[in-house]
Amino acid sequence: MITGTGIAVAFVAAFLGIAGVALGYPELVVVAAAAALSLLVAGAWLLVTPNVTISREIHPVRVVEGEPAFAQLTVTNIANRRCPPAQAQERVAGRSVGVALPALAAGGSARRTYPIPTPRRGVFEIGPLIIAHSDPLRLVHVGRALPQRSVLRVRPRVHAIPPLPTGGSPDLEGPTSDAAPRGGVAFHSLREYVRGDDPRLIHWPSTAKLRKKMVRHNVIPNDPTMLVVLDTSAAPYTGDAFEDAVRIVASLVVSGHTHGFPVVLRTTGGEQVAAGHGRESLDAALDLLAAVSPREGDPGLAALAGMVPGEPGVALGAVTGQPAAGQLAAVTKVRPRFAMVSLVLVGEPRGRPTVSGALVVHARTSEAFAAEWTSGAGAAR
Repeated sequence: MITGTGIAVAFVAAFLGIAGVALGYPELVVVAAAAALSLLVAGAWLLVTPNVTISREIHPVRVVEGEPAFAQLTVTNIANRRCPPAQAQERVAGRSVGVALPALAAGGSARRTYPIPTPRRGVFEIGPLIIAHSDPLRLVHVGRALPQRSVLRVRPRVHAIPPLPTGGSPDLEGPTSDAAPRGGVAFHSLREYVRGDDPRLIHWPSTAKLRKKMVRHNVIPNDPTMLVVLDTSAAPYTGDAFEDAVRIVASLVVSGHTHGFPVVLRTTGGEQVAAGHGRESLDAALDLLAAVSPREGDPGLAALAGMVPGEPGVALGAVTGQPAAGQLAAVTKVRPRFAMVSLVLVGEPRGRPTVSGALVVHARTSEAFAAEWTSGAGAAR
């Protein structure tokens, strides 16, 4: 394909050639011939196009916003002759990044690395890669696209904060089950004495009644489940408030996992990561938060009505922007169904609404939330 410069040279060649012949100026004809010859040489130059394969690796494939990430291109000349240098263009998050590819001997390889900007959270597609080859004067060029694409997930930044308040101490209270581990101080049931039981646990009234030793079966209670909900409706948010809300949710999820609680992540738009303790569950939650976005038509906090638990001991943490009063009423309605409810309102405040029986935190940014939560969340427990 001829470039803008090439078109200009072709126009000059034609104009000077015609003018030289018409006016009888051989010098103009010589210049026109030189211009035409340069176009022919440029076309011949492109006959030797790079015949290469290129693979791309992203390091790492998941980062936190602001952390460094790199793409490494491995270029291999698969021709039986030397390939000329070329210029590659990568599409990275909607932007074009130029990468210079070196000349390579037959069968030779080279690696080129370039940084990937990660200023904001998101799931970014990298590619396709376009290899452009042009003559030294850039009169003509050819390009071909390599279809391979890669994905970089940029997760939200996380603040070190205490976990959600649960409404009680997980060491002393909470529901128990037959599968709960022994050794706690929560009473589950009476059972028959077996060798090795602590004699101090013998329940003498039952022993006398049943005429066999009965002991208190104490267990470690089941950990409360933490349900963290992100409001993904568009109406409550202005400016960067949604990004701050996502960071707050990520911080609560990570804190819950760090402290050993089963954590469920849900959005009001219907996305969900089931309860879990391990790294796989945490990665799934952070990947969801990397991709989430506010949407029109999302029910907002009204969706909490469909999230009430079927078992006791669930602590709710809902994060939103500055919702309307009707949305806050949805929190009041579900409050009795949870062991504890925490509501975080992000952004420039529209008054200071409260929800009866719930811990309400107002914060303009995620940093402000982290400071207030760290200083005051302990008292809420």
